[in-house]
Amino acid sequence: MAGDFSWIRAEPWGIHVVPADCWIDPARAVAHALVTHGHSDHARGGHGGVVATPATLAIMAVRTGAAAGGVPLEYGETVSLGGGVAATFVPAGHVLGSAQIVLEHAGERVVVTGDYKRRPDPTCSPFTAMACDVFITEATFGLPVFRHPPIEQEIAKLLAVRAANPERCVLVGAYALGKAQRVIAELRRSGYGEPIYLHGALDRMCRLYEDFGIVLGELRTVLGLSRDALRGQIVLCPPGALNDRWSRRLPDPITAMASGWMRVRQRARQQNVELPLVISDHADWDELTRTIEEVNPADTWITHGREDGLLRWCQLHQRRARALALVGYEDEDE
Repeated sequence: MAGDFSWIRAEPWGIHVVPADCWIDPARAVAHALVTHGHSDHARGGHGGVVATPATLAIMAVRTGAAAGGVPLEYGETVSLGGGVAATFVPAGHVLGSAQIVLEHAGERVVVTGDYKRRPDPTCSPFTAMACDVFITEATFGLPVFRHPPIEQEIAKLLAVRAANPERCVLVGAYALGKAQRVIAELRRSGYGEPIYLHGALDRMCRLYEDFGIVLGELRTVLGLSRDALRGQIVLCPPGALNDRWSRRLPDPITAMASGWMRVRQRARQQNVELPLVISDHADWDELTRTIEEVNPADTWITHGREDGLLRWCQLHQRRARALALVGYEDEDE
């Protein structure tokens, strides 16, 4: 029988672990924060102290300058938070360093997933399912329409378009943390050995991934290269650069976008994307529901995403669930 779990509370700006007076992924500065991963909607600066994986702390140092006061916690390592609460970080499979936070107190266990996916990814540790009493899950793609295709299929589409257009380049919009590195690593896994070209804004995070042992192959920044040098090449940039002045220096680019949102055709049209690539670092509908079945919690709490769809699924399957009213958590893909 599950308890009332009054020791953990969902507040609008984050998950509050009451006995330890610490917060998980808080949307405002707090004295003590536990951070699941380095995306900006989860890892904000200004905290008095941060517990996170070493990779997440390194990412935060690059993105927010928040290096001081960080306590690194390796996967599987447990730390006492005070108030009789222990926390263990286990892989979430979202991006480099991403973690689920397993909280234990008075014989009860709560798992906070942060963002996660179940697909294999050569750039991060795979998701680990943890049995628990309360499962606090994301629901970014929490509707049945969102079923991601195999990534091999999307990479093959990208390579086919490149091969068919030797006088042009393929310009792929990909987010600086996680998506860019995954696209590069999957291109390498497919056998693509040519240099991959980068907008300067992606370079630092790619180098950080390499510092953590992720092999990305030869990368070059576009700066200073002629149009002719980029014909027939693959270029990665932040999504905001797909249609701005920067892209005009490229040889008639074919615009592509790597995102789970490319399943929605209207999004592709709004961004003038010629080649939508449905590549996501979040669990799709089938993965979300399968994970709840596998973890089999007494209660499921659903947050930041399409909560209503997943809530209804839980109700239809006689599973106790509720949607949380957290604010400030949006996928960087938006």
